[in-house]
Order: sequence, then structure tokens, then C-alpha cells
Amino acid sequence: MASAPTSLIDRAGLDRTRLARIISRGLEGADDGELFLEYRQAEMLVFDNGRLKQATYDTSQGFGLRTVKDEAVGYAHASDVSEAAIARAADAVRAVKGGYSGHYAGPPPRTNAKLYGDESPLGSPNFEAKARLLEAIDAYARAKDPRVRQVSVSLGATWQAVEVVRADGETYRDVRPLVRVNVSVVVGDGDRQETGSAGYGGREGYERFIVTDTWQHAVDNAVRQALTNLEAVPAPAGEMDVVLGPGWPGVMLHEAVGHGLEGDFNRKKTSAFAGLLGQRVAARGVTVVDDGTIAQRRGSLSIDDEGTPTNRTVLIEDGILVGYMQDRQNARLMGMKPTGNGRRESFAHVPMPRMTNTYMLAGTRDPGEIIASVKNGIYAVHFGGGQVDITSGKYVFECTEAYRIENGKQGAPIKGAMLIGNGPTDLNRISMVGNDVALDDGIGTCGKNGQGVPVGVGQPTLRIDGITVGGTG
Repeated sequence: MASAPTSLIDRAGLDRTRLARIISRGLEGADDGELFLEYRQAEMLVFDNGRLKQATYDTSQGFGLRTVKDEAVGYAHASDVSEAAIARAADAVRAVKGGYSGHYAGPPPRTNAKLYGDESPLGSPNFEAKARLLEAIDAYARAKDPRVRQVSVSLGATWQAVEVVRADGETYRDVRPLVRVNVSVVVGDGDRQETGSAGYGGREGYERFIVTDTWQHAVDNAVRQALTNLEAVPAPAGEMDVVLGPGWPGVMLHEAVGHGLEGDFNRKKTSAFAGLLGQRVAARGVTVVDDGTIAQRRGSLSIDDEGTPTNRTVLIEDGILVGYMQDRQNARLMGMKPTGNGRRESFAHVPMPRMTNTYMLAGTRDPGEIIASVKNGIYAVHFGGGQVDITSGKYVFECTEAYRIENGKQGAPIKGAMLIGNGPTDLNRISMVGNDVALDDGIGTCGKNGQGVPVGVGQPTLRIDGITVGGTG
């Protein structure tokens, strides 16, 4: 497999002097903009229903040229990384008209941070070893319990090299590995079937993730979750107190609150949090951060896709709204600083404000104390899909593993529970924050405007009072 290229400009055989003239011509009169070069390798192996069902390997490359004039954006992209193609793109984007501020925005600051290695994870172990590993995971899962009926296991990795080239001659490079392992099982008893899943990953090679104890732990969790759901009773319905478990349940915070704290929604005043900087938006003790600087985490980046170093950005501090996540365009238009949250799915997409690793900080309460405080409620420890309206903050989330709480005791598992609420409102209903903050295991992908990017979520155990639970019981 390829090692890190010194420069994607050199890899494409481009002449630097002529390229600089082309970029300058395309961005003439612009407030900001850049040439974004990308080279990517990706693989996916899927073992399903007792056999290797999919084994794909893909290499892609391309560029995107963007010009920013006030609120207007011109963007052209192609997979042909040639001088002629970039010149055509420059002619296209310079046609965009907008309010020119009078000068080209200054370059992002430099960083020496290196949050992950640059070696490609795709080459080791070799294909045969990966296929044998998938087969071993499948066999282990089926041997766990006679009720296991179906197993699906996947290994996936990408290796992405990016280069940001600006009209002022500044260039920024990053090389990003990413690995993910997923296990899902179906168990059955008579006509009833239930599912369970577990996954993990990060910005590193496969080595740590294919250790026997690691994948067995994931399989154990997937089978346990499925068997738990097999015993689940119909969920109750009505308004009740809800306890959210640590780690992955932070996906609800990500969706119901995090998106509303992205700069573009607030600049356009389409977020429920627009205009509330400095005001109380959550209960005391609630602090939420977006941190793209955690080494080897799935949502982390040494630099974002505009060249800005990522940051640990405090969004809500002890219940007070203190910051938004910003890319360069929205930060400039709002009179703020970029926070390193300008992200794009690939060269074919424009950057926009996106989350990295978004989580709530720990409080002081013991998790057992939180559950014991609830007389009638549910304990939700794993979520599936959800829907959120950014403007209103209203959300609906499906619990894929949850339990009744009665008189302070965790009771029977429940099936079919849906949490229905309003993110900004429910931030003020948080009455207890646990001391057990955890991040997810490295499986999150966030969608926005048709773009998907890897992210991390997290939180401690939380008690939220008076949430509407949609149930089947």
C-alpha cells in the first residue's frame, strides 16, 4: 500500500507556478477560497450468513475549487486532477458574484499537532488474514448461544490524503487513517426475532482492533443486547423521567443539540439557539464541548478541510451558551473566529460547519444514585435512528436497548420505546449529571445536507425529567 505522499500537487505532476496562477485567477476578487486536493483508498469486507459476501477495494482522487464572496459560494470539482481541469474550474467559480469585502482572508494558523499516524491501514493484515478473522468472529458469535440465527461482520478502512492550496500560496496537508469493525446478530425463539449490534474503530491501523479479546468483547455485547431484547416487554407510554446511559446515548445530544450549535444555522437564524449567546440554555452543571483534538478518535482531525487546526470548543458552560462551531465563511460573516469545524465528505463537496467529537462533561453524581432517584421511568442505554428538526429542536429517538425503572430499581428490558422531546427545552430538564463520562466506541457517522463525515459522541449518565415516551404497551 502507498505511504504518505509528500504533496498531492507533486503526485499529480502539476507545475506549482502555473497552478498558483490558475488558483489566483479563479479566486480573484474573492473573500476566501481554496483548492482542495484529495487522494483516497478504501476497503470493505463483509461476512454475512456464513460466507464472505463482499470484498471491495477502491481508489479515488479529485479536486474541488471554491470561491467565497460574502454569502455566495462558487464550487467546481472533478476527478481529473490536471492543469486543464483546474483551469476550467477556475473559469467556472470566478463567475460567482457577491459582496467583496476588499481583501482575501488571511490563512489559517499552523499547528504541529499530529493526532494519528499516516500509515495506510489497508495493507496489514493481508486479505487472507482479514477473511479468516471475519470467519472466526462469525463462528464465535454462533457458538455463544443456540438462539443465534444470523451473524453479519464487517471490516472497513480508509486512507485519505488531503492538501489545501490557497491563493496566497499557503498549503496545508493531512493524512488520515480510519478503521471500523461492526458486528450484528439476530437471535430467535420461535417466531420472535431480535437484533443486537456492536462496533468500534478509530484513526489508526487494524492492529489494536483485531486483538482477540477486543472483537470477542464486541460480539459478547451484540449477543447480550439481542438476547436482552428477546426477553423485552412492551414499553410503557406517557410522560416520565428518563435516565440516559453513558457513551453512545450522547448521539441524542449530538442530534438534538449539537446541530443547532453549528455556525451556519445560527448565522441564518434557523437554529433554536440563534441569538442566545451568553444566555442560559441548559440546567446548571451542564457543560458541552466539541473536541477535534483527541488523539486517534474517529471524529478527530489534525486540521479541518479548510486547513484550520481543530480545537476543543466549549459550546455550553455550566448551562450558559458560550460558543458555536465555525468554518471560515460563517465565522467571518458572524464576526467570530474559525474553530476548526469546516468539514466536507470529499473533494466533490463544499465545506460547512460540522461536529467532530461532541460530548457532555462529567458531573458529580454516582450512576447508581441517579437510577435510585427515579420512581417511575426508563433507563435508555442504546439508541438506533432518530429524527430532529433543527429550527424547532423537536426530536424523536428510538431506543434499541432500554429498561423500566420502578421505585429506584432497574427492571425488565422494554421494547419499542421512543423518546419524544425538544432538545433546547430538555437541556433545562437535566436534573442529575453522572461522574462516568464516556465517549462512544468509534462508530458514528453524521449526515448533513447530503454529506456524511465520521464523528464521535459521548456523555455521562443523565437524568432528564418529564420526557414523553412513546411505547407499545
